[in-house]
Amino acid sequence: MKNFNKYKKGYFMPPVKSLKWVEKDAIEKAPIWCSVDLRDGNQALVVPMSLEEKLEFFVFLCKLGFKEIEVGFPAASETEYLFLRRLIEDNLIPDDVTIQVLTQAREHIIKKTFESLDGAKQAIVHVYNSTSLAQREQVFRKSKEEIKQIAVDGAKLLKRLADETEGNFRFEYSPESFTGTEPEYALDVCNAVIDVWQPTPEKKVIINLPVTVQMSLPHVYASQIEYMSDNMNCRENVILSLHPHNDRGTGVADTELGLLAGADRVEGTIFGNGERTGNVDIVTLALNMYTHGVDPKLDFSNMPEVVETYERLTGMNVDPRQPYGGKLVFAAFSGSHQDAIAKGMKYREEKCENCWTVPYLPVDPKDLGREYDGDVIRINSQSGKGGIGYLMEQRFGFNIPKKMREDFGYIVKGVSDHLHKELQPDEIFNIFKDTYINIDKSMKMIETHFEQKDNGIVAHITVSRDGENEVLTGSGNGRLDAVNNAFDSILMGKYTIDTYEEHAIGTGSNSKACAYIGLSDSYGNITWGVGIHDDIINASIIALISAINRTVNKRGK
Repeated sequence: MKNFNKYKKGYFMPPVKSLKWVEKDAIEKAPIWCSVDLRDGNQALVVPMSLEEKLEFFVFLCKLGFKEIEVGFPAASETEYLFLRRLIEDNLIPDDVTIQVLTQAREHIIKKTFESLDGAKQAIVHVYNSTSLAQREQVFRKSKEEIKQIAVDGAKLLKRLADETEGNFRFEYSPESFTGTEPEYALDVCNAVIDVWQPTPEKKVIINLPVTVQMSLPHVYASQIEYMSDNMNCRENVILSLHPHNDRGTGVADTELGLLAGADRVEGTIFGNGERTGNVDIVTLALNMYTHGVDPKLDFSNMPEVVETYERLTGMNVDPRQPYGGKLVFAAFSGSHQDAIAKGMKYREEKCENCWTVPYLPVDPKDLGREYDGDVIRINSQSGKGGIGYLMEQRFGFNIPKKMREDFGYIVKGVSDHLHKELQPDEIFNIFKDTYINIDKSMKMIETHFEQKDNGIVAHITVSRDGENEVLTGSGNGRLDAVNNAFDSILMGKYTIDTYEEHAIGTGSNSKACAYIGLSDSYGNITWGVGIHDDIINASIIALISAINRTVNKRGK
Protein backbone atom coordinates (compact mmCIF):
# COMPACT_ATOMS: atom_id res chain seq x y z
CA MET A 1 0.00 0.00 0.00
CA LYS A 2 2.75 2.45 -0.95
CA ASN A 3 0.68 4.37 -3.49
CA PHE A 4 -1.35 6.26 -0.90
CA ASN A 5 0.37 9.52 -1.73
CA LYS A 6 -1.23 9.71 -5.18
CA TYR A 7 -4.63 10.31 -3.58
CA LYS A 8 -5.61 13.89 -2.83
CA LYS A 9 -8.82 15.15 -1.32
CA GLY A 10 -11.32 16.06 -4.03
CA TYR A 11 -13.82 17.92 -1.87
CA PHE A 12 -14.14 21.49 -0.68
CA MET A 13 -15.17 22.98 2.65
CA PRO A 14 -17.68 25.85 2.59
CA PRO A 15 -16.19 29.32 2.34
CA VAL A 16 -17.79 30.29 5.69
CA LYS A 17 -18.12 28.49 9.02
CA SER A 18 -21.14 26.16 8.90
CA LEU A 19 -21.32 24.21 12.16
CA LYS A 20 -24.74 24.87 13.72
CA TRP A 21 -25.62 21.22 13.08
CA VAL A 22 -23.00 20.21 15.71
CA GLU A 23 -25.18 21.61 18.49
CA LYS A 24 -28.06 19.21 17.69
CA ASP A 25 -28.14 15.74 19.21
CA ALA A 26 -31.15 14.13 17.55
CA ILE A 27 -33.31 14.06 14.44
CA GLU A 28 -36.72 15.15 15.65
CA LYS A 29 -38.95 14.12 12.74
CA ALA A 30 -38.84 11.90 9.70
CA PRO A 31 -37.83 13.50 6.40
CA ILE A 32 -39.76 13.19 3.18
CA TRP A 33 -38.71 9.79 1.87
CA CYS A 34 -38.18 9.09 -1.81
CA SER A 35 -37.45 5.52 -2.86
CA VAL A 36 -35.13 5.22 -5.85
CA ASP A 37 -35.16 1.39 -5.82
CA LEU A 38 -36.87 1.20 -9.22
CA ARG A 39 -34.30 3.43 -10.91
CA ASP A 40 -31.02 3.78 -9.07
CA GLY A 41 -31.32 0.35 -7.46
CA ASN A 42 -32.68 -1.38 -10.54
CA GLN A 43 -29.97 -0.08 -12.88
CA ALA A 44 -27.35 -1.66 -10.58
CA LEU A 45 -28.78 -5.19 -10.91
CA VAL A 46 -26.95 -7.76 -13.01
CA VAL A 47 -30.37 -8.63 -14.47
CA PRO A 48 -32.67 -5.59 -14.25
CA MET A 49 -36.22 -6.23 -13.15
CA SER A 50 -38.85 -7.12 -15.70
CA LEU A 51 -41.95 -4.99 -16.20
CA GLU A 52 -44.05 -7.27 -13.97
CA GLU A 53 -41.38 -7.35 -11.27
CA LYS A 54 -41.16 -3.56 -11.30
CA LEU A 55 -44.94 -3.35 -10.94
CA GLU A 56 -44.88 -5.69 -7.94
CA PHE A 57 -42.03 -3.75 -6.36
CA PHE A 58 -43.89 -0.47 -6.89
CA VAL A 59 -46.98 -1.82 -5.11
CA PHE A 60 -44.78 -3.08 -2.29
CA LEU A 61 -43.05 0.30 -1.87
CA CYS A 62 -46.47 1.94 -1.62
CA LYS A 63 -47.41 -0.63 1.05
CA LEU A 64 -44.31 0.30 3.06
CA GLY A 65 -45.50 3.91 3.09
CA PHE A 66 -43.38 5.69 0.49
CA LYS A 67 -45.17 8.77 -0.84
CA GLU A 68 -42.54 9.64 -3.46
CA ILE A 69 -41.12 6.91 -5.70
CA GLU A 70 -38.64 7.38 -8.52
CA VAL A 71 -39.92 4.91 -11.10
CA GLY A 72 -37.19 5.17 -13.71
CA PHE A 73 -35.34 6.96 -16.45
CA PRO A 74 -38.07 6.68 -19.11
CA ALA A 75 -35.89 8.01 -21.95
CA ALA A 76 -33.21 5.39 -21.26
CA SER A 77 -34.96 2.16 -22.31
CA GLU A 78 -38.20 0.76 -23.68
CA THR A 79 -38.91 -1.15 -20.46
CA GLU A 80 -38.61 2.03 -18.41
CA TYR A 81 -40.88 3.90 -20.79
CA LEU A 82 -43.51 1.17 -20.90
CA PHE A 83 -43.45 0.77 -17.13
CA LEU A 84 -44.25 4.44 -16.63
CA ARG A 85 -47.03 4.37 -19.23
CA ARG A 86 -48.51 1.27 -17.57
CA LEU A 87 -48.60 3.04 -14.20
CA ILE A 88 -50.34 6.08 -15.67
CA GLU A 89 -52.74 4.43 -18.14
CA ASP A 90 -53.87 1.66 -15.77
CA ASN A 91 -54.31 4.15 -12.92
CA LEU A 92 -51.97 2.15 -10.67
CA ILE A 93 -50.58 5.14 -8.76
CA PRO A 94 -52.35 5.83 -5.43
CA ASP A 95 -53.71 9.36 -5.06
CA ASP A 96 -51.31 10.11 -2.21
CA VAL A 97 -48.20 8.88 -4.06
CA THR A 98 -46.10 11.03 -6.39
CA ILE A 99 -43.96 9.34 -9.01
CA GLN A 100 -40.57 10.75 -9.95
CA VAL A 101 -38.59 10.39 -13.18
CA LEU A 102 -34.98 11.23 -13.93
CA THR A 103 -33.58 13.01 -16.96
CA GLN A 104 -30.27 14.50 -17.95
CA ALA A 105 -30.27 18.21 -18.79
CA ARG A 106 -30.29 17.45 -22.50
CA GLU A 107 -33.07 18.64 -24.78
CA HIS A 108 -34.03 15.42 -26.58
CA ILE A 109 -33.98 13.41 -23.34
CA ILE A 110 -36.15 15.96 -21.54
CA LYS A 111 -38.67 15.94 -24.42
CA LYS A 112 -38.85 12.13 -24.41
CA THR A 113 -39.35 12.24 -20.63
CA PHE A 114 -42.37 14.53 -20.88
CA GLU A 115 -43.86 12.33 -23.60
CA SER A 116 -43.74 9.41 -21.16
CA LEU A 117 -45.43 11.53 -18.46
CA ASP A 118 -48.45 12.62 -20.48
CA GLY A 119 -51.54 12.40 -18.27
CA ALA A 120 -49.71 11.90 -14.96
CA LYS A 121 -51.81 13.02 -12.00
CA GLN A 122 -48.72 14.20 -10.14
CA ALA A 123 -45.07 13.70 -10.94
CA ILE A 124 -41.65 15.08 -10.08
CA VAL A 125 -39.35 15.67 -13.03
CA HIS A 126 -35.79 15.37 -11.78
CA VAL A 127 -33.18 17.00 -14.01
CA TYR A 128 -29.44 16.92 -13.41
CA ASN A 129 -26.04 17.79 -14.81
CA SER A 130 -22.60 17.25 -13.34
CA THR A 131 -20.84 20.21 -11.76
CA SER A 132 -17.70 18.85 -10.07
CA LEU A 133 -14.23 20.15 -10.81
CA ALA A 134 -13.12 16.71 -12.04
CA GLN A 135 -16.07 16.38 -14.42
CA ARG A 136 -15.74 19.94 -15.70
CA GLU A 137 -12.02 19.54 -16.42
CA GLN A 138 -11.81 15.90 -17.54
CA VAL A 139 -15.18 14.94 -19.04
CA PHE A 140 -16.87 18.06 -20.39
CA ARG A 141 -13.90 20.39 -20.64
CA LYS A 142 -16.19 23.34 -20.08
CA SER A 143 -16.02 26.46 -17.95
CA LYS A 144 -18.12 27.12 -14.87
CA GLU A 145 -20.39 29.43 -16.86
CA GLU A 146 -20.90 26.84 -19.59
CA ILE A 147 -21.82 24.14 -17.05
CA LYS A 148 -24.21 26.51 -15.27
CA GLN A 149 -25.84 27.35 -18.58
CA ILE A 150 -26.59 23.66 -19.15
CA ALA A 151 -28.48 23.61 -15.85
CA VAL A 152 -30.35 26.85 -16.62
CA ASP A 153 -31.35 25.72 -20.11
CA GLY A 154 -32.59 22.43 -18.72
CA ALA A 155 -34.63 24.21 -16.06
CA LYS A 156 -36.21 26.48 -18.67
CA LEU A 157 -37.12 23.54 -20.88
CA LEU A 158 -38.75 21.71 -17.97
CA LYS A 159 -40.84 24.75 -17.18
CA ARG A 160 -41.99 25.16 -20.81
CA LEU A 161 -42.77 21.50 -21.43
CA ALA A 162 -44.65 21.18 -18.14
CA ASP A 163 -47.02 23.88 -19.37
CA GLU A 164 -47.48 22.04 -22.67
CA THR A 165 -48.01 18.53 -21.25
CA GLU A 166 -51.16 17.18 -19.61
CA GLY A 167 -50.49 16.46 -15.98
CA ASN A 168 -49.40 18.02 -12.70
CA PHE A 169 -45.63 18.43 -12.43
CA ARG A 170 -43.10 19.52 -9.85
CA PHE A 171 -39.40 20.08 -10.46
CA GLU A 172 -36.19 18.78 -8.94
CA TYR A 173 -32.62 19.72 -9.76
CA SER A 174 -29.38 17.92 -8.81
CA PRO A 175 -25.87 19.28 -9.29
CA GLU A 176 -24.54 15.77 -9.86
CA SER A 177 -21.18 15.08 -8.17
CA PHE A 178 -22.05 17.77 -5.65
CA THR A 179 -19.46 16.47 -3.18
CA GLY A 180 -16.67 17.21 -5.66
CA THR A 181 -18.02 20.68 -6.45
CA GLU A 182 -16.88 23.91 -4.81
CA PRO A 183 -19.83 24.77 -2.48
CA GLU A 184 -20.01 28.41 -3.57
CA TYR A 185 -20.18 27.31 -7.22
CA ALA A 186 -22.81 24.66 -6.47
CA LEU A 187 -24.81 27.37 -4.71
CA ASP A 188 -24.50 29.66 -7.74
CA VAL A 189 -25.80 26.95 -10.10
CA CYS A 190 -28.67 25.94 -7.81
CA ASN A 191 -29.74 29.54 -7.28
CA ALA A 192 -29.74 30.12 -11.04
CA VAL A 193 -32.08 27.13 -11.45
CA ILE A 194 -34.31 28.34 -8.60
CA ASP A 195 -34.53 31.77 -10.23
CA VAL A 196 -35.83 30.12 -13.41
CA TRP A 197 -38.47 28.07 -11.62
CA GLN A 198 -39.62 30.81 -9.20
CA PRO A 199 -41.04 28.43 -6.53
CA THR A 200 -44.01 29.36 -4.35
CA PRO A 201 -45.41 27.96 -1.07
CA GLU A 202 -48.01 26.08 -3.13
CA LYS A 203 -45.49 24.75 -5.63
CA LYS A 204 -42.13 24.21 -4.00
CA VAL A 205 -39.12 22.91 -5.88
CA ILE A 206 -36.63 20.25 -4.81
CA ILE A 207 -32.91 20.91 -4.79
CA ASN A 208 -31.13 17.59 -4.37
CA LEU A 209 -27.49 17.57 -3.24
CA PRO A 210 -26.16 14.10 -4.01
CA VAL A 211 -23.16 12.32 -2.60
CA THR A 212 -22.58 10.91 -6.07
CA VAL A 213 -19.21 9.68 -4.87
CA GLN A 214 -18.25 9.77 -1.20
CA MET A 215 -15.07 11.77 -0.78
CA SER A 216 -15.04 13.16 2.74
CA LEU A 217 -15.82 12.48 6.35
CA PRO A 218 -19.54 12.87 7.12
CA HIS A 219 -19.09 16.15 8.99
CA VAL A 220 -17.76 17.80 5.83
CA TYR A 221 -20.96 16.89 3.97
CA ALA A 222 -23.01 18.26 6.86
CA SER A 223 -21.14 21.56 6.69
CA GLN A 224 -21.69 21.71 2.93
CA ILE A 225 -25.43 21.07 3.40
CA GLU A 226 -25.74 23.73 6.09
CA TYR A 227 -23.95 26.27 3.90
CA MET A 228 -26.30 25.54 0.99
CA SER A 229 -29.38 25.64 3.21
CA ASP A 230 -28.41 28.96 4.79
CA ASN A 231 -27.62 30.71 1.49
CA MET A 232 -30.10 29.29 -1.00
CA ASN A 233 -32.57 31.58 -2.75
CA CYS A 234 -36.24 31.20 -1.77
CA ARG A 235 -35.22 28.71 0.92
CA GLU A 236 -38.72 28.69 2.42
CA ASN A 237 -40.06 27.40 -0.91
CA VAL A 238 -37.28 24.87 -1.50
CA ILE A 239 -37.27 21.27 -0.31
CA LEU A 240 -33.62 20.45 0.32
CA SER A 241 -32.95 16.81 -0.53
CA LEU A 242 -30.08 14.37 0.07
CA HIS A 243 -29.01 11.45 -2.12
CA PRO A 244 -25.94 9.80 -0.52
CA HIS A 245 -24.07 6.90 -2.00
CA ASN A 246 -21.90 4.67 0.17
CA ASP A 247 -18.39 4.53 -1.31
CA ARG A 248 -16.70 5.14 2.05
CA GLY A 249 -19.29 3.14 3.98
CA THR A 250 -20.72 6.22 5.71
CA GLY A 251 -23.94 6.75 3.76
CA VAL A 252 -26.11 6.59 6.88
CA ALA A 253 -23.82 8.96 8.79
CA ASP A 254 -23.75 11.41 5.87
CA THR A 255 -27.54 11.42 5.76
CA GLU A 256 -28.14 11.75 9.47
CA LEU A 257 -25.71 14.65 9.78
CA GLY A 258 -27.15 16.19 6.61
CA LEU A 259 -30.61 16.13 8.18
CA LEU A 260 -29.22 17.85 11.28
CA ALA A 261 -27.72 20.43 8.91
CA GLY A 262 -31.09 21.42 7.46
CA ALA A 263 -32.15 18.88 4.82
CA ASP A 264 -35.86 18.06 4.45
CA ARG A 265 -35.86 15.00 2.21
CA VAL A 266 -33.89 11.79 1.55
CA GLU A 267 -33.56 9.69 -1.59
CA GLY A 268 -32.36 6.13 -1.04
CA THR A 269 -33.15 2.44 -1.37
CA ILE A 270 -34.16 -0.34 0.96
CA PHE A 271 -31.06 -2.21 2.14
CA GLY A 272 -28.87 0.24 0.22
CA ASN A 273 -29.00 -1.32 -3.23
CA GLY A 274 -27.40 0.77 -5.99
CA GLU A 275 -24.35 1.28 -8.15
CA ARG A 276 -20.87 0.53 -6.75
CA THR A 277 -21.32 0.28 -2.97
CA GLY A 278 -24.93 1.36 -3.24
CA ASN A 279 -27.18 4.12 -1.97
CA VAL A 280 -28.00 5.03 1.58
CA ASP A 281 -30.12 2.35 3.25
CA ILE A 282 -33.54 3.79 4.10
CA VAL A 283 -34.36 0.80 6.34
CA THR A 284 -31.42 1.66 8.60
CA LEU A 285 -32.18 5.38 8.56
CA ALA A 286 -35.85 4.93 9.37
CA LEU A 287 -35.30 2.41 12.16
CA ASN A 288 -32.47 4.45 13.66
CA MET A 289 -35.07 7.19 14.09
CA TYR A 290 -37.55 4.65 15.47
CA THR A 291 -35.11 3.63 18.21
CA HIS A 292 -34.96 7.31 19.25
CA GLY A 293 -38.71 7.48 19.64
CA VAL A 294 -39.40 9.15 16.27
CA ASP A 295 -42.18 7.91 13.98
CA PRO A 296 -40.32 7.08 10.73
CA LYS A 297 -43.52 7.23 8.63
CA LEU A 298 -42.55 3.93 7.00
CA ASP A 299 -43.75 0.46 7.97
CA PHE A 300 -41.04 -2.13 8.59
CA SER A 301 -43.06 -4.10 11.16
CA ASN A 302 -42.81 -7.28 9.06
CA MET A 303 -39.10 -7.38 8.34
CA PRO A 304 -39.08 -11.04 7.17
CA GLU A 305 -41.56 -10.07 4.42
CA VAL A 306 -39.49 -7.03 3.46
CA VAL A 307 -36.35 -9.17 3.16
CA GLU A 308 -38.12 -11.93 1.21
CA THR A 309 -39.70 -9.51 -1.27
CA TYR A 310 -36.47 -7.59 -1.79
CA GLU A 311 -34.37 -10.71 -2.35
CA ARG A 312 -36.90 -12.31 -4.68
CA LEU A 313 -37.43 -9.27 -6.91
CA THR A 314 -33.85 -8.00 -7.06
CA GLY A 315 -31.89 -11.25 -6.91
CA MET A 316 -29.73 -9.60 -4.22
CA ASN A 317 -29.09 -11.04 -0.76
CA VAL A 318 -29.48 -9.24 2.55
CA ASP A 319 -26.31 -9.79 4.54
CA PRO A 320 -26.85 -11.69 7.81
CA ARG A 321 -25.34 -8.72 9.68
CA GLN A 322 -27.25 -6.02 7.75
CA PRO A 323 -28.68 -3.62 10.38
CA TYR A 324 -32.23 -4.50 11.40
CA GLY A 325 -32.92 -6.82 8.43
CA GLY A 326 -30.15 -9.42 8.64
CA LYS A 327 -30.93 -12.85 10.06
CA LEU A 328 -28.26 -12.53 12.77
CA VAL A 329 -28.55 -8.89 13.83
CA PHE A 330 -30.47 -9.75 16.99
CA ALA A 331 -28.77 -13.10 17.58
CA ALA A 332 -26.83 -13.47 20.81
CA PHE A 333 -24.53 -16.50 20.97
CA SER A 334 -22.26 -15.13 23.70
CA GLY A 335 -23.12 -16.37 27.18
CA SER A 336 -22.68 -12.97 28.84
CA HIS A 337 -24.86 -11.28 26.20
CA GLN A 338 -27.57 -13.91 26.56
CA ASP A 339 -27.56 -13.59 30.32
CA ALA A 340 -27.88 -9.81 30.14
CA ILE A 341 -30.69 -10.02 27.58
CA ALA A 342 -32.59 -12.60 29.67
CA LYS A 343 -32.29 -10.45 32.79
CA GLY A 344 -33.25 -7.35 30.83
CA MET A 345 -36.38 -9.07 29.54
CA LYS A 346 -37.27 -10.11 33.09
CA TYR A 347 -36.72 -6.56 34.36
CA ARG A 348 -38.97 -5.21 31.63
CA GLU A 349 -41.76 -7.64 32.57
CA GLU A 350 -41.52 -6.68 36.23
CA LYS A 351 -40.88 -2.94 36.15
CA CYS A 352 -40.91 -1.32 32.73
CA GLU A 353 -43.37 -2.85 30.28
CA ASN A 354 -43.86 0.38 28.31
CA CYS A 355 -40.20 1.17 27.75
CA TRP A 356 -37.37 -0.60 25.96
CA THR A 357 -33.91 -0.56 27.53
CA VAL A 358 -32.93 -4.23 27.17
CA PRO A 359 -29.11 -4.65 27.04
CA TYR A 360 -27.63 -5.46 23.62
CA LEU A 361 -30.96 -4.97 21.82
CA PRO A 362 -31.43 -1.38 20.60
CA VAL A 363 -34.87 -2.24 19.23
CA ASP A 364 -37.53 -4.73 20.28
CA PRO A 365 -37.26 -7.53 17.68
CA LYS A 366 -41.02 -8.10 17.91
CA ASP A 367 -41.59 -4.58 16.55
CA LEU A 368 -39.95 -5.84 13.34
CA GLY A 369 -41.79 -9.16 13.20
CA ARG A 370 -38.99 -11.19 14.77
CA GLU A 371 -39.16 -13.63 17.71
CA TYR A 372 -37.09 -13.67 20.89
CA ASP A 373 -36.48 -17.41 21.14
CA GLY A 374 -35.75 -18.02 17.46
CA ASP A 375 -34.02 -14.79 16.48
CA VAL A 376 -32.41 -13.49 19.67
CA ILE A 377 -31.22 -16.38 21.84
CA ARG A 378 -29.16 -18.66 19.61
CA ILE A 379 -27.32 -21.60 21.13
CA ASN A 380 -23.86 -22.87 20.24
CA SER A 381 -20.67 -23.77 22.09
CA GLN A 382 -20.18 -20.10 23.07
CA SER A 383 -23.57 -19.81 24.77
CA GLY A 384 -24.21 -19.60 28.49
CA LYS A 385 -26.61 -20.82 31.14
CA GLY A 386 -28.68 -17.63 31.08
CA GLY A 387 -29.58 -17.83 27.43
CA ILE A 388 -30.25 -21.56 27.52
CA GLY A 389 -32.44 -21.13 30.59
CA TYR A 390 -34.32 -18.26 28.97
CA LEU A 391 -34.98 -20.31 25.85
CA MET A 392 -36.24 -23.29 27.86
CA GLU A 393 -38.60 -21.03 29.81
CA GLN A 394 -39.92 -18.99 26.88
CA ARG A 395 -40.26 -21.79 24.35
CA PHE A 396 -41.06 -24.82 26.51
CA GLY A 397 -42.22 -23.50 29.89
CA PHE A 398 -39.41 -24.94 32.05
CA ASN A 399 -38.28 -22.52 34.75
CA ILE A 400 -35.04 -24.37 35.49
CA PRO A 401 -33.55 -23.73 38.97
CA LYS A 402 -30.63 -21.32 38.95
CA LYS A 403 -28.13 -23.94 40.16
CA MET A 404 -29.30 -26.43 37.57
CA ARG A 405 -28.86 -24.01 34.66
CA GLU A 406 -25.10 -24.20 34.92
CA ASP A 407 -25.16 -28.00 34.81
CA PHE A 408 -27.46 -28.06 31.79
CA GLY A 409 -25.51 -25.25 30.11
CA TYR A 410 -22.28 -27.26 30.15
CA ILE A 411 -24.06 -30.29 28.70
CA VAL A 412 -25.58 -28.27 25.84
CA LYS A 413 -22.32 -26.49 25.07
CA GLY A 414 -20.54 -29.83 25.01
CA VAL A 415 -22.99 -31.24 22.47
CA SER A 416 -22.71 -28.13 20.28
CA ASP A 417 -18.92 -28.19 20.48
CA HIS A 418 -18.79 -31.88 19.57
CA LEU A 419 -21.16 -31.44 16.60
CA HIS A 420 -19.60 -28.11 15.55
CA LYS A 421 -22.97 -26.50 14.94
CA GLU A 422 -25.67 -24.27 16.34
CA LEU A 423 -28.40 -26.16 18.20
CA GLN A 424 -32.06 -25.53 17.43
CA PRO A 425 -34.61 -25.14 20.27
CA ASP A 426 -36.11 -28.60 19.72
CA GLU A 427 -32.64 -30.16 19.85
CA ILE A 428 -31.97 -28.40 23.17
CA PHE A 429 -35.28 -29.61 24.60
CA ASN A 430 -34.48 -33.19 23.56
CA ILE A 431 -31.11 -32.97 25.33
CA PHE A 432 -32.92 -31.75 28.47
CA LYS A 433 -35.53 -34.49 28.24
CA ASP A 434 -33.04 -37.30 27.60
CA THR A 435 -30.70 -36.10 30.36
CA TYR A 436 -33.07 -35.25 33.22
CA ILE A 437 -36.78 -36.00 32.73
CA ASN A 438 -38.40 -39.17 34.11
CA ILE A 439 -35.17 -41.20 34.02
CA ASP A 440 -36.16 -44.77 34.96
CA LYS A 441 -33.53 -47.09 33.51
CA SER A 442 -32.29 -48.49 36.87
CA MET A 443 -35.24 -47.78 39.14
CA LYS A 444 -38.86 -47.00 38.31
CA MET A 445 -41.84 -45.93 40.41
CA ILE A 446 -44.78 -48.37 40.32
CA GLU A 447 -47.23 -46.81 42.81
CA THR A 448 -47.42 -44.75 46.03
CA HIS A 449 -49.66 -44.74 49.10
CA PHE A 450 -49.77 -42.29 52.01
CA GLU A 451 -51.31 -42.56 55.43
CA GLN A 452 -51.57 -40.24 58.39
CA LYS A 453 -49.99 -41.63 61.55
CA ASP A 454 -48.79 -40.13 64.81
CA ASN A 455 -49.33 -36.55 63.59
CA GLY A 456 -47.21 -37.25 60.51
CA ILE A 457 -47.26 -38.89 57.12
CA VAL A 458 -46.12 -42.39 56.23
CA ALA A 459 -45.21 -43.06 52.57
CA HIS A 460 -45.30 -46.50 50.99
CA ILE A 461 -43.61 -46.44 47.59
CA THR A 462 -43.43 -49.44 45.32
CA VAL A 463 -40.47 -49.31 42.96
CA SER A 464 -38.95 -51.66 40.45
CA ARG A 465 -35.17 -52.03 40.86
CA ASP A 466 -33.39 -54.01 38.18
CA GLY A 467 -36.66 -55.81 37.36
CA GLU A 468 -37.57 -56.62 40.99
CA ASN A 469 -40.36 -54.86 42.88
CA GLU A 470 -39.88 -53.66 46.43
CA VAL A 471 -41.71 -51.36 48.82
CA LEU A 472 -39.91 -48.44 50.44
CA THR A 473 -41.43 -46.96 53.58
CA GLY A 474 -40.66 -43.74 55.35
CA SER A 475 -42.32 -41.21 57.63
CA GLY A 476 -42.05 -37.48 57.92
CA ASN A 477 -43.86 -34.25 58.72
CA GLY A 478 -45.10 -34.00 55.15
CA ARG A 479 -45.45 -36.18 52.11
CA LEU A 480 -42.23 -35.08 50.44
CA ASP A 481 -40.31 -35.47 53.69
CA ALA A 482 -41.78 -38.96 54.06
CA VAL A 483 -40.80 -39.80 50.48
CA ASN A 484 -37.25 -38.60 51.07
CA ASN A 485 -36.94 -40.73 54.22
CA ALA A 486 -38.37 -43.72 52.35
CA PHE A 487 -35.43 -43.54 49.96
CA ASP A 488 -32.89 -43.40 52.80
CA SER A 489 -32.24 -47.11 52.41
CA ILE A 490 -31.10 -46.47 48.86
CA LEU A 491 -29.28 -43.17 49.42
CA MET A 492 -27.59 -44.53 52.59
CA GLY A 493 -26.70 -41.06 53.76
CA LYS A 494 -24.43 -40.45 50.80
CA TYR A 495 -26.76 -37.91 49.25
CA THR A 496 -28.97 -35.16 50.59
CA ILE A 497 -31.59 -33.08 48.82
CA ASP A 498 -29.90 -29.76 48.11
CA THR A 499 -32.59 -28.18 45.93
CA TYR A 500 -36.28 -28.79 45.41
CA GLU A 501 -38.45 -26.63 43.14
CA GLU A 502 -41.73 -27.13 41.37
CA HIS A 503 -44.09 -25.37 38.97
CA ALA A 504 -46.89 -26.07 36.53
CA ILE A 505 -46.34 -26.50 32.81
CA GLY A 506 -49.28 -25.22 30.79
CA THR A 507 -52.61 -23.99 32.12
CA GLY A 508 -56.03 -25.38 32.88
CA SER A 509 -56.96 -29.04 32.65
CA ASN A 510 -54.00 -29.82 30.39
CA SER A 511 -51.39 -28.55 32.81
CA LYS A 512 -48.72 -30.85 34.22
CA ALA A 513 -46.70 -30.64 37.40
CA CYS A 514 -42.94 -30.33 37.02
CA ALA A 515 -40.52 -30.96 39.91
CA TYR A 516 -36.75 -30.48 40.08
CA ILE A 517 -34.54 -32.18 42.63
CA GLY A 518 -30.81 -31.77 43.10
CA LEU A 519 -29.00 -34.42 45.15
CA SER A 520 -25.77 -33.27 46.76
CA ASP A 521 -22.96 -35.65 47.70
CA SER A 522 -20.39 -35.15 50.48
CA TYR A 523 -18.19 -33.13 48.12
CA GLY A 524 -20.96 -30.71 47.18
CA ASN A 525 -21.46 -32.13 43.69
CA ILE A 526 -25.10 -31.96 42.65
CA THR A 527 -26.93 -34.45 40.45
CA TRP A 528 -30.23 -33.28 38.99
CA GLY A 529 -33.46 -35.04 38.17
CA VAL A 530 -36.75 -33.77 36.76
CA GLY A 531 -40.17 -35.36 37.15
CA ILE A 532 -43.30 -34.58 35.16
CA HIS A 533 -46.69 -35.98 36.15
CA ASP A 534 -50.33 -34.97 36.55
CA ASP A 535 -49.84 -35.03 40.35
CA ILE A 536 -47.19 -32.85 42.01
CA ILE A 537 -46.20 -35.47 44.62
CA ASN A 538 -45.75 -38.13 41.98
CA ALA A 539 -43.75 -35.61 39.93
CA SER A 540 -41.52 -35.03 42.97
CA ILE A 541 -40.99 -38.76 43.50
CA ILE A 542 -40.14 -39.23 39.83
CA ALA A 543 -37.68 -36.28 40.01
CA LEU A 544 -35.98 -37.89 43.01
CA ILE A 545 -35.82 -41.29 41.27
CA SER A 546 -34.43 -39.59 38.14
CA ALA A 547 -31.68 -37.96 40.20
CA ILE A 548 -30.91 -41.27 41.97
CA ASN A 549 -30.74 -43.12 38.66
CA ARG A 550 -28.37 -40.49 37.31
CA THR A 551 -26.09 -40.93 40.36
CA VAL A 552 -26.05 -44.67 39.64
CA ASN A 553 -25.10 -43.97 36.03
CA LYS A 554 -22.30 -41.66 37.17
CA ARG A 555 -20.94 -44.26 39.56
CA GLY A 556 -21.14 -46.86 36.79
CA LYS A 557 -19.00 -44.64 34.57
